Amino acid sequence: MRWTLPNILTVLRLLAAPGVAVMFLYFSRPWADWFALALFIGAAITDWFDGYLARAWKQESKFGAMLDPIADKAMVVIALVVLTGYSGMNPWLILPATVILFREVFVSGLREFLGADAGRLRVTKLAKWKTTAQMVAIAILFLGTGLAYLEQGRAPRAGEGDIPTGASLADIATHVGLALVWIAAILTAITGWDYFRKALPYLKEPGHD
Repeated sequence: MRWTLPNILTVLRLLAAPGVAVMFLYFSRPWADWFALALFIGAAITDWFDGYLARAWKQESKFGAMLDPIADKAMVVIALVVLTGYSGMNPWLILPATVILFREVFVSGLREFLGADAGRLRVTKLAKWKTTAQMVAIAILFLGTGLAYLEQGRAPRAGEGDIPTGASLADIATHVGLALVWIAAILTAITGWDYFRKALPYLKEPGHD
């Protein structure tokens, strides 16, 4: 493995994924929300830069190709778990988050099962849009949780699952974030089905058409 700048950025993004959750262990709110938001945005930006630099500088590597999707999935999964807990178990967030988490686990297991043939399940443009939608939605939701804590002076109580009403900045951020996470969940489900469809020929038993 070569320690090129693109590979270093990918490793830093992977390390930033659990850092989002750690922010809530060592900092009080809403500082934890702001630090998590800043860390998540910074890591999301590297997702674009590491791939761009690797192609521009001809530094693409197997290590980077392997670690890049892992870092993306770790960021999304950990951030969604944190947001679900700090959103008061909002069902409008739990459902799309469940779709996203299920798809990521399913596709990862599918690729592991296919082994050497997993390379045929290449990342599509729609899958890249899916990842972008997920990261934008998560960033806006972190903004919403921080603003809500500032406006309410407390963390949301468990069971506060209604769609927020009103015109506060926290409400607007939460509305936009929830809308985007639903769009991301739909794109996630579509790409998951596409990968499954492409993998079907490799799942047939020998001697069966």
